[in-house]
Amino acid sequence: MKPAAATALGHLGRWLALVVVAGVSLQLWFVARIALMRLVDPQSTTFQRSEAVRILVDKRHLPWSQQWVPYARIAPPLKRAVIASEDAGFAEHSGVEWDALEKAWERNQRAEERVARINAEMERRAARQAPRRAAAAALPPRPPARAEPRIVGGSTITQQLAKNLFLGSERNWARKGQELAITFMLEHLLGKQRILEIYLNNVEWGEGVFGAEAAARHYFHVGAGQLSPYAAARLAVMLPAPKRFEKRPNSAYVAGRAGTVMARMGAVDMP
Repeated sequence: MKPAAATALGHLGRWLALVVVAGVSLQLWFVARIALMRLVDPQSTTFQRSEAVRILVDKRHLPWSQQWVPYARIAPPLKRAVIASEDAGFAEHSGVEWDALEKAWERNQRAEERVARINAEMERRAARQAPRRAAAAALPPRPPARAEPRIVGGSTITQQLAKNLFLGSERNWARKGQELAITFMLEHLLGKQRILEIYLNNVEWGEGVFGAEAAARHYFHVGAGQLSPYAAARLAVMLPAPKRFEKRPNSAYVAGRAGTVMARMGAVDMP
């Protein structure tokens, strides 16, 4: 082997070793942070910190409501409602529902393909109309607005917690792989009850409204331990899109969906 080639291979080997060491170190950091959560309640999540920055930039002040309450002081109907709505198999699975992930991936693929066809048709129409509009207005043509696919998730409660605690909102295979790794760490190091406790104390229920206590007081003017089954079901319904439902918490959709969640709550296995 020529000296130049040997030197290049040596450099490549060192870089690969550094990448491996960095990757292992990152996983050990996650393990240490999660192990600490067995004893110490997390003060904030990556998602909360990013939301705080966004709200400060948009509003120049930070309306924020969050108060930690222990698992025993969260009303059982809220625990049941959230599991029934978000992750019916929470008590049994090991952190991931593979069938749900596969179905969500297939639905998202179809949605992206459908939106791609719509956008292509919109661009063709805009291209045909551009010369007439430009001539009439003496202005350069504006690009057409693009449709966006409606992405659905198949994430479990543990996966949602993994993402919110440590990860950003980007969508790629590396981030998804890291989410799965953190999910299994959470399941093995904390257990179901602690996972649900941390989730319910940190999940978003509106802009600047985080956790069960803040949500109960914001929407129903009671503590998290005093929520009725119907109020708990309504809060659970809001979780997939809290900022949207916050604008109309008493909408017909929320009320109807809450009835469905209540019907499922009795079959929930509690951790």
